[in-house]
Amino acid sequence: MSNRINTALVIGGGVAGPVTVMALRQAGIEATVYEAYDGTAEGVGAALGLAPNGLAALDAIGAGDLVRGLGDPMNSIVLQSWNGKRLAEIGNPGTLEATRLVMRSDLYQALYAEARARGIRIEHGKRLVGVEEGKDTVTAQFADGTTATGELLIGADGIRSTVRNLIDPAAPQPRYAGLQGFGSVSTLAGAVPDTGGKMLMTFGKRAFFGLQVLGGNAVWFVNLPHPQPMTQAKAVAYGAERWLKVLADACADDRTPALELIRHTDPAELLITGPMENIPLLPHWSRGRMVLVGDAAHAPSSSSGQGASLAIESAVELARCTRDLPLDQALKQYEALRRPRVERIIKQAERTNSNKAAGPVGRVLRDALMPIGMKLMNPEKLSAHLRHRIDWAAPAA
Repeated sequence: MSNRINTALVIGGGVAGPVTVMALRQAGIEATVYEAYDGTAEGVGAALGLAPNGLAALDAIGAGDLVRGLGDPMNSIVLQSWNGKRLAEIGNPGTLEATRLVMRSDLYQALYAEARARGIRIEHGKRLVGVEEGKDTVTAQFADGTTATGELLIGADGIRSTVRNLIDPAAPQPRYAGLQGFGSVSTLAGAVPDTGGKMLMTFGKRAFFGLQVLGGNAVWFVNLPHPQPMTQAKAVAYGAERWLKVLADACADDRTPALELIRHTDPAELLITGPMENIPLLPHWSRGRMVLVGDAAHAPSSSSGQGASLAIESAVELARCTRDLPLDQALKQYEALRRPRVERIIKQAERTNSNKAAGPVGRVLRDALMPIGMKLMNPEKLSAHLRHRIDWAAPAA
């Protein structure tokens, strides 16, 4: 594997897949996306934050302005307790643009359309079942009996990655964070106080609630502590009507608009996003001519607010490394550039999840100590992860 590569196969057509292929194309490497599902993911997923570092990574491949037209700015996050006491406000420093709060479906459609506009091939109905590595190539084997061959196979296939298991059958599996996720977009925004471009996040007595009013709609979510893991399929099977009653009970004592929003949510409009999970630290990101990117390699829980942004960063860095280095060196350099950063953010998200699921004593301590801790925190240090920039023109070595 001493030569630089010219072709690649990208497994997975969500957010990371199209970005990876666009970055590879800019690096002079031809690649195709192979997506397991027969159709596109329009209308799938809840809201997510695309942070300044994620937008900057998209700028490196000329795609940042695609996203800036989506959603609305999230100028800061206001943390408060169940009784409305403000615990802290975390804002983007004035030198940074605001995080964009976008619907995952809108982000997916914009990236998908841009990839197609750039002449990138995206094949659907290609569920990966195996690989065969040669001296200079790797061949993907799909469930429909077809194959595809390239010089590198990239797993952009999410938190339940098939490629990850092919690289290392003993790789850690997704780890449950003790929380189930729900959300919706409500037209009741007129009856809810405007949040002024801020995301309000409340540590409730029995659940964590987030709200931002966007363009006349109220985007809200609930992280519900749930001691036993439940798959998304089981959560959906439990039924939206039953979950809405559970969520209403969980938020009933909190001084937030949660209860009113939940009570006026049509069960058909409730997004059941399932268990909040992350990937424990992986011993291997690559093997031979296979490598992981995005959630397949490093999936912080949604509490990080960095899942999509980190996936985009990694896609761009992988393309830069394969552009400049022989493959074996490129994969080592890619991991060296990315692993310390993503593992630090994963650990920070784990601490956030612990705060969300705190018991009565933990709540009292958290509410008392958080305002003090935030005042002592250096604002520059707090926003350091948002300032990360990739210099596309610089050599990757």
